[in-house]
Amino acid sequence: MEINWIQAALFGLFACLSSMPGMGGTTFGNYTLGRPLVAGLVVGIILGDVQTGIIVGAAIQVVYIALVTPGGTVSADVRAISYIGIPLAVVAIKGMGLNPSSTQATQMATALGAAVGTLGTVLFYGTATINLVWQHIGWKAVDKGDFEKLYLVDMGLPWISHIICSFIPALIITKMGDSMVKVMKVALPMNGIPMKTLFTVGSLLPAVGIAILLKQVVLKPSDFVTFFLGFTLAAVMKVNLIGAAIIGIFFAIINYRIRMLQLQKPAAAKATGNDDDEEDI
Repeated sequence: MEINWIQAALFGLFACLSSMPGMGGTTFGNYTLGRPLVAGLVVGIILGDVQTGIIVGAAIQVVYIALVTPGGTVSADVRAISYIGIPLAVVAIKGMGLNPSSTQATQMATALGAAVGTLGTVLFYGTATINLVWQHIGWKAVDKGDFEKLYLVDMGLPWISHIICSFIPALIITKMGDSMVKVMKVALPMNGIPMKTLFTVGSLLPAVGIAILLKQVVLKPSDFVTFFLGFTLAAVMKVNLIGAAIIGIFFAIINYRIRMLQLQKPAAAKATGNDDDEEDI
């Protein structure tokens, strides 16, 4: 599989839209288009292999399922993970003849995503640094009372930052994807130590992502029940993601109704208690 210039340009465009805080906005950009699971679908459509794109995106999403950027601090850049790492992983899997659903393919995808995501932090801070220039232009416009210029500062000039640090890197790296895969096939044979090391590291990364998520959401031992339920559905009962999501919706509705009933009881009891007091008086 070879990525042409049009496909590479589309990856660069989506990398711009999903940048943090994102030309597409924080909600639509970083927290939607930038998520590997969504990006896997987008990459699959662009490359003409939706199934492989979604499988690779889901595998990488597990690693970064709890990724946040507190105070602008970022350990990995989602734009690089999603629109550089996923295309390279898809090309590598196809080029090496691996089954996208196989363990080796998943491990390769997660390892490539981690490597590209770490390098992508340079792009993240590069974008933020260049944006400081536009920020100073905006402050000067405010001091002069030229508020109309803020539209250019907010929605126009940042595109320069994103083109330099998102579009161009994604365009060049993804276009070279096929060449990079050929180099990997020659220099790194599948049964060699480097590739085995890559697969080993890739197999450990999803556990790290799940552990980070559990650290954030588990506040008491009973919170593990939800996790173990999901694990039972997936690992023991072989329920796929769609089935597990539907079951989760059922439990969410039941929990919501129970909470509403719990809130209604104190109000009803209070009202009844007031009536009794009046009768006693």
